[in-house]
Amino acid sequence: MKDIFEYTGYRQYIADFYAERKVKSGFTWREFAKLAQFSSSVHLKYVSEGRFNLGEEAVDRVAKSMGLAGARLDYFRAMVEFDHAGTDNVKKEIFERMLSIAKQSNAKVIEADAYHYFDSWKNPVLRELAPAMPGAKPLALAKACRPKVSAAEVSESLNFLVKANLLSKDADGNYVQTDKVVTAGPMEVTPVVIRGLHRQMGEIALDAIEGVPQNERLFSGVTLGVTRKAYDEIVAVIDACRRKIIEIATRENETDEVYRLNVQFFPMTDKQGLNKKG
Repeated sequence: MKDIFEYTGYRQYIADFYAERKVKSGFTWREFAKLAQFSSSVHLKYVSEGRFNLGEEAVDRVAKSMGLAGARLDYFRAMVEFDHAGTDNVKKEIFERMLSIAKQSNAKVIEADAYHYFDSWKNPVLRELAPAMPGAKPLALAKACRPKVSAAEVSESLNFLVKANLLSKDADGNYVQTDKVVTAGPMEVTPVVIRGLHRQMGEIALDAIEGVPQNERLFSGVTLGVTRKAYDEIVAVIDACRRKIIEIATRENETDEVYRLNVQFFPMTDKQGLNKKG
């Protein structure tokens, strides 16, 4: 079984622990529940499936039933807190604690690079900008960014991008992309920072309304009344359009400028209120 530091979701860890023990020794959910001192034989099964949450008073019992102690016990506790946290800000604080616990144990959390990449708009922008400006120093790259950043911030981002293998350097010392496109996978943590990135990009978009000439930007919108069926169809069309735009943008290796595309389609009404009669 993978080390706990390779997980960011406690439910998956419980499920994998059970599956491995079952293969080796015919382990049952009833036995697992007994080890963790639950009266219900299926409680942990339902927790692993997301049907129940793991109560605060039961966290240590479950962790110890899986042989977790020390830093691994602390990491498990933090994973449970992360899953149950109600806001993105709290989730980010807890994940930072998870990274700290893992680092102290000389372990690497698999999602850490994705978390750091999407945590700031500077990383995706510089991943596109640096290869387009061969030989440019951090100060020149900083001056080319919108909004403005410092040379120190640029250097920090570039160092991370190289360390995370999102950029590399060629024989001449110029930055080169290791892949044409970076996407967020189906992980536990990345949705949290992706939402934060959307907020950052939304604020930058607001500034662009006044700060960028109209012939260099496109803002348009339409307000629609839709059914759930129409919503699903529209989302599919938007997704296909996004993929087509990526295909067009990645046909050529040259870059004249770095652009951000925000596709937003969100409700302006409350469904419950809308469905009330009279």
